Amino acid sequence: MSKVDIERVWMALRQRSCQLLNTRIAISIWRVMMLYVALSICRATFYYYNADIIGDIASDEVWMLFKGAMQFDSASICYTMSLFLLMSFVPMSDRVWNKRLYQRILFWLYIIPAAIMLAANMGDAVYFHYTGKRCSAEEIFFAENSNTLGLMFRFMWENWHLVIVYGLIIAALVFGYRRRFKAHDMIQLPDEPLRLREVRNNHNMRRRLGMTVAKYLLQMVVVCLLALYAIGSIRGGYTRMTRPLTLSNAMLYTTDTNKGVMILSNPFCIIRTISNHIEVPRYFDNEEELESIYTPSHYPEDYHSEMFGKCEDCNVVVFILESFSAEHSALLMPELHSGEGYTPNLDHLMRDGLVFSRCYANGMTSIMAPPSVWSSMPSLGHSFLLLSESIADCSSLPRILGNKGYNTAFFNGSESGSMGFGAYAHIAGIEHLYSMENYESRYGNGDFDGQWGIWDEQFIKYMGEELCSFGEPFFASIFTITSHHPFVIPDHAKAELPTGTTKAHQPIAYTDRAIGRFMERFKDEAWFKNTLFIFVADHVSSERVADKSRHTPGVNHIVGFMYHPDGRLRGSYDHVVSQADIMPTALGLMGNNEPYFAMGRDVFNEPQREIFTMINGGIEGTYVALTDQYFIDFNGSITGIFDYTDYLRQNNLMDSVDTKYWDRLIKAHLQQYYTHIVNRDYLPAERDEEKEEVVKMIEENTTPIE
Repeated sequence: MSKVDIERVWMALRQRSCQLLNTRIAISIWRVMMLYVALSICRATFYYYNADIIGDIASDEVWMLFKGAMQFDSASICYTMSLFLLMSFVPMSDRVWNKRLYQRILFWLYIIPAAIMLAANMGDAVYFHYTGKRCSAEEIFFAENSNTLGLMFRFMWENWHLVIVYGLIIAALVFGYRRRFKAHDMIQLPDEPLRLREVRNNHNMRRRLGMTVAKYLLQMVVVCLLALYAIGSIRGGYTRMTRPLTLSNAMLYTTDTNKGVMILSNPFCIIRTISNHIEVPRYFDNEEELESIYTPSHYPEDYHSEMFGKCEDCNVVVFILESFSAEHSALLMPELHSGEGYTPNLDHLMRDGLVFSRCYANGMTSIMAPPSVWSSMPSLGHSFLLLSESIADCSSLPRILGNKGYNTAFFNGSESGSMGFGAYAHIAGIEHLYSMENYESRYGNGDFDGQWGIWDEQFIKYMGEELCSFGEPFFASIFTITSHHPFVIPDHAKAELPTGTTKAHQPIAYTDRAIGRFMERFKDEAWFKNTLFIFVADHVSSERVADKSRHTPGVNHIVGFMYHPDGRLRGSYDHVVSQADIMPTALGLMGNNEPYFAMGRDVFNEPQREIFTMINGGIEGTYVALTDQYFIDFNGSITGIFDYTDYLRQNNLMDSVDTKYWDRLIKAHLQQYYTHIVNRDYLPAERDEEKEEVVKMIEENTTPIE
C-alpha cells in the first residue's frame, strides 16, 4: 500500500470517527459518563471525610469496591435521570432532536436531577460522620422542622470547601454537556423521499432502502441496550435469581459495613427506602417452635429475683442523653482519660447507682431511641418511629405506669412536633408534652440556642420545677439536645468547662454539669427521694476518639445506668444490655406483675432468656447480634462471629463456634419482630396452658450452646 493510500485510509478513518463522535448516541453516552465521573468524585470526597471511620483500603479491595460503586451509581442514574435517558435515546429524526426547545428541555432534565443527585451524595460525606448511615427517606421527615433550613445553611457554612467542590462539579457538567451541539444520525439518508415502486430497477434506491432498514435496526438496538442497562442497573443483574437492588447488596462487595456504606449512592438510598415496605422473613413455619426459641411476650409472674420490686411505687424519670458515648466517661473507659473525663457528674451517680458497663444503642439516630427505651421496640430496619405501623396500642413503660395511676410527661427543649418525638410519646401512653413553646411562654425566648431549642441547663431545671408541681406517682422523660451538632454552648459556660479534643466534648461536659446541678437543686424535694432515675444515651457521638469506638460494637457503646437517691440500687452489671432492655428491667424493679410486650429482656428477673440483643447493621438487611462473648454479623445467615476485642473483624470464629444455636435465635428474633410490626401487634399474647406445654417440650428437647 502506497503512502497516498495510507493517508486516504487514515483520513477516512478519522472522518468516520469524527462522524461517530458527533452522533446523538455518542454525545448522550458522553453526558452519562460525565455523571459517573462526578459520582466518583463525590465518593472520593466521602472517603476523605470519613477515612478515620472507614479505615484503610487494601489494594486487593479496590476492584471489588469499584464494581460495587459502579453498580449503585448506575442505579442512582437510572432512577434520577430516567426522563433524560428516554429523551436522549428514543428514536427520532435529527430535525426534532436539534430543535432549540427540545434541546433546552433536555438540558434542564439533565442538569437539575444531576445537581440534586450530586448534592445528596456530597451531603452524605458530612451526614455519615454524624450518624454512621447514608441519608435515606427517613431524613425527608426532618424537613417538617422549622429549623431545617437554618441547619442546612450552617452545614454549608461549616463545610464551605465542599460547597466549592460541588459548584465546580456542576460547572464542569454544564461545560462538558455541549449544549449547542448539533447531532446527526450514524446512518445518513438523502433528503429525497423513498419511492418503493422505483426500488426494483434502481440500484441507488435499493441502497437507500438498505440504509433505511439499517438505521431503524440500529435504533432498535440502541433502545434494547438502554432497556438492558436500566434493567441490569435497577435489578442488580440479569438472572432470574436477581431482584431489585437493595441497600444490603453493598455487602456483596466487602465484609466491612463501613466500606459497604461508602459503596452506596444517593438518591438510590432515598428512593429505595421511600415505601418502607416491611417483608417478614419466614424462617420457621411452626409457631410453637418459633415461640420456644424466642417470644416477645413477657409474664413477670414466672420469675422473681431479689431485685424484683426494689423500686415499687417509685416515681420514674428517664433521661435520654443526646450523643453520650461510653468513651466520654472516665468511669466506663478510664484508659482514655487522665483526669475526670467529660461526665464527672454522671460518673458520680454511676458510682452510687447501678451501672450497665456494656450498654449498647440499638440504632444510630435519635429518632430510633424513644421507641427502644420507652417501649422496648428497637429499629432493626427502618426507624420504627417513622413507620405507619408504629401507630398502634402498645404495652410501653409509660402506658403501663399510666394505667396504674401515674401522671406521665415528656420534656423536649425543641419546638413541639420536632423529630416526631411528641407524636410517639402519645402513642407510648405519655399524656403531657412540654416543649420549647411551653418554656418560652413562661421565661421568654432568651434561652434559645439558635439551632435546636432551649439550652439543656435551663430546660432540665424547668423540668424539675414542673415535677415539683406534679402529683405522685409520676413518670417523666426528657430528651436533651445541647450535645448535638453544631456543638455550641452558652458563652458564659465556655471558659468554665474543658474544651477536650473533639467538638463534642465541651457540650457533653455542659449537659453533664446541667444534670449535676439539677440533682443538687432538687435533692431535698420529697418526690426526688422517691424516684428511680434512668440515664441512657440515644446513640454514640459523631465525634469519636478511640479506634474501637468507630467499629462494631464500640460504635454503639453508650452511657446507661439507673440511680435511686437512697442507694437501693448499687453495683455494676457487666453483661450485655441494650436500650430495649431498659423498659423490661425497670418494670421488674418496680414489681410489675402485668404481662407485657417487649423485644428486650428484664436483665434481673428473666434468667430463661439469653443474654443477647440485636442492633442495626448500618445497611438495610444487615444486623449485628451482641452476646456476652461475641458479636455476630447476620444478613439472612451468619456471615461472621468475632470476639469483642476483634472490632476490626480479623479473626472469624465461625469454624470454631457452633453457629446453629445463635442462627436459630437471631432468625426467631427477626421473624417475631417483623411479624408483630406488620400485624401492628405490640401487646403480649394471652397465655394458653396447652400451647405452653408444647413449647416447654420443644425447649426441653433443644440443647443450648455452651
